[in-house]
Amino acid sequence: MPSSGQARATVRAGAVAVLTALVGALLPAAAAHAEDRTVRGGRLDWGIKSSFQSYVTGPIARGASTLQGGAATVGGSQFRFHSAKGSYDPDSGAFTAGFSGGVRFTGHKKGGSYELDLTVSRPTVKVSGGSGTLYADMVSKEKGTGKVTRTAQVPLASLDISGIDMKGGTGPIALTNLPATLTSQGAKAFAGYYTAGTALDPVSLSTDLVAKSPPKSKGAKSKGTNKGKKNAEAGRTGRIQDAAVDWGVRRTFREYVTGPIAKGEWKLSAGAQDGGALFRFPRGKGTYDEKKGTLTADFAGAVRFTGEHGLDLTLAGVAVEIEDGKGTLTADVDGKGDRGTTLKNAPLITFPAKELRPKDGLVSLTEVPSKLTAEGAKAFGGMYKAGSAMDPLSLAVALDADAELPALPDLGSSANSASEPTPKPDPNSSKTAAAPRTENAAESSDSSSNAVPIGVGAGVAVLLAAAVAFGVVRKKRATPDTRDTPDA
Repeated sequence: MPSSGQARATVRAGAVAVLTALVGALLPAAAAHAEDRTVRGGRLDWGIKSSFQSYVTGPIARGASTLQGGAATVGGSQFRFHSAKGSYDPDSGAFTAGFSGGVRFTGHKKGGSYELDLTVSRPTVKVSGGSGTLYADMVSKEKGTGKVTRTAQVPLASLDISGIDMKGGTGPIALTNLPATLTSQGAKAFAGYYTAGTALDPVSLSTDLVAKSPPKSKGAKSKGTNKGKKNAEAGRTGRIQDAAVDWGVRRTFREYVTGPIAKGEWKLSAGAQDGGALFRFPRGKGTYDEKKGTLTADFAGAVRFTGEHGLDLTLAGVAVEIEDGKGTLTADVDGKGDRGTTLKNAPLITFPAKELRPKDGLVSLTEVPSKLTAEGAKAFGGMYKAGSAMDPLSLAVALDADAELPALPDLGSSANSASEPTPKPDPNSSKTAAAPRTENAAESSDSSSNAVPIGVGAGVAVLLAAAVAFGVVRKKRATPDTRDTPDA
């Protein structure tokens, strides 16, 4: 019979052989995963600087902030930028995500202009080599001189990402409450209101990751020539293939609905879509006459606002009519409660609609201002007066079957940032990160590959740990464990 030592040697040799085979089979899968990913979809929430917001809207500046490009508000003092696009390298942790939308601050009005006029748009977060930076397009009027400066992608803020391991992400990535500090270039672009090193509001973001798309073939480019011919023909016939109208009603109304007074919500039905700062009413059908500059279209979808203090208002049957350079949006109104009213095909708002010409198969208006009508004032129970500024309106009408309507703001799959960062987080910091996540894998266009790397990594780790155990088990019996604990 073999000795006990020989038996242990035989078992150890067999285990090593099995482990070697398993690791060899698993590692190619892990290597295949470690390819660059595309960032597509997500949101960035940032208040920029809350005290600056208070100053702008306070009794001194007596100003306001207006949203641009589909940006929204969230919480008490944050702006939400949308539709992340960028890249991510899971091996190095290098991450770039550019977001859409902007916010314009105005104050100190004198005559027809503002002494304070600052716009922050298209924020982009870049993380590389253990450091992070937030860039943004800046338009600012210099304090004192009034000189207007426009600068693209200014390195506006330094982001503290210490304690966060950006490597190995496969699903939605979330970074929460990252401390932000104004840079010297950012201070200059901020019109001199703050000095470099000033603490800004923390930054939070979440983005989706998908596999890189293959490059487009040359044939796809040549298709555009034929498409242009179709567009010209469609423009002459005036046919509407599809259409959508985007309108957020009124920003302050949405904030009232979800705020501490009404404590309410809104629900969409019949195909309406929520774009964060706007509601999309899709599937438009109707007619367009290029020569006369007229357009009529009916849209699908409904939105219902409910809350305390008798708030219950539904808008449905949305339609748009354009004639003589002026547009009108109508809707069926169903209001309940003390101030509620019921209206059919009520003209709610008017908006400018000049130069209604087709381009690339589309007739479009982008964020044109809108004003409340007398009927609209009734619809809101007298909450706003006729002539009040409502949210801007965007309209897109496809005259060509191949023409694509503008994409709705993409807020991503709501990545949860509750996971603990790796390595150990700083107890004095509130920022968290969730790099590799698989809970929302079903919401990703590449969900099958998202779930694999975590399993592979765990399997390799367990197998290697077992292999190491063979070599150290006898030492552990005689030597106390002196490794650092997670709290050391």
